[in-house]
Amino acid sequence: MGLRWLWRRFDELTGEQVYRILALREQVFIVEQECLYRDIDGRDAHAHHLLGLDASGSLVAYLRLVAPGYRFPEPCIGRVVTDPATRGQGYGHALMKEGIRRAAEIYPGQPIRISAQRYLEGFYGAHGFVPSGDPYDEDGIEHREMVRTP
Repeated sequence: MGLRWLWRRFDELTGEQVYRILALREQVFIVEQECLYRDIDGRDAHAHHLLGLDASGSLVAYLRLVAPGYRFPEPCIGRVVTDPATRGQGYGHALMKEGIRRAAEIYPGQPIRISAQRYLEGFYGAHGFVPSGDPYDEDGIEHREMVRTP
């Protein structure tokens, strides 16, 4: 699989990296999922960003770790996405493992909360997240909060 990981605070990202991140998020969350929503939500500046690059340097996996207090009281992993052209290669699971590992380094001993699309509860469950609270609609897609305790 061999992804190369880049872990950056927002102010460390280059303009090209920001462009590639936003392009991938738009491709999946807005175009593929046919969901008009505000992707640029003001939280990127308060997050660490995990970029998974393939051997050619293409961005194929991404997530952000939002600092406590900007979305939830706990650190929050979100915008978890893989390039549709590379799905089925295990990049999503590798991304989550690396994201959880990095979150534990930055916020040791703290739980991690996510707002998961309901159809992905099993995926996140495989990484130790358990449902928390009732399902809810977010931008026309059913979600549920999930928490992973250390």
